[in-house]
Amino acid sequence: MAMDNTITVVGNVTRDPELRFSQSGMPIATFGVAWNRRRADQEDEVSFFDVICFRQLAENVSDSITKGARVVIFGALQQRSWTNQDGDRRSKVEILAEEIAPSLRWATAEVTRNEYRGSDSGGRGRSGGFDSGGDDSGGSGTKSNAPIDEEPF
Repeated sequence: MAMDNTITVVGNVTRDPELRFSQSGMPIATFGVAWNRRRADQEDEVSFFDVICFRQLAENVSDSITKGARVVIFGALQQRSWTNQDGDRRSKVEILAEEIAPSLRWATAEVTRNEYRGSDSGGRGRSGGFDSGGDDSGGSGTKSNAPIDEEPF
């Protein structure tokens, strides 16, 4: 993904990730995040964004984060516009995520490295999942604690 309008947002997940698959089988996860900012007059201002993740990142996010988790998101902004059933023009800004991580300001996390599954976007091919202390209910990803040879950069 070409990243010419990058953004980093630290916020709270507002709904559990929903994992779907495109017609070609590519994993896509979506979830919401709220970003709070305190204005000079001490009033809180809240912005809400939809976050979209693709491929291995989508699967790792689906397996790792839940509503209420505090996360750091690095990605690009995308604005979508459409006309609703009443003929009204609507639009929203979404974050196309390149990286997602737990915020460790008020929490700890345990990172579990996934098995190498081939090349992913950007040639990195590997992402680490994280557990923000919730229950370990499993998931669709295969995780392994076995040592992994590092791939060259």
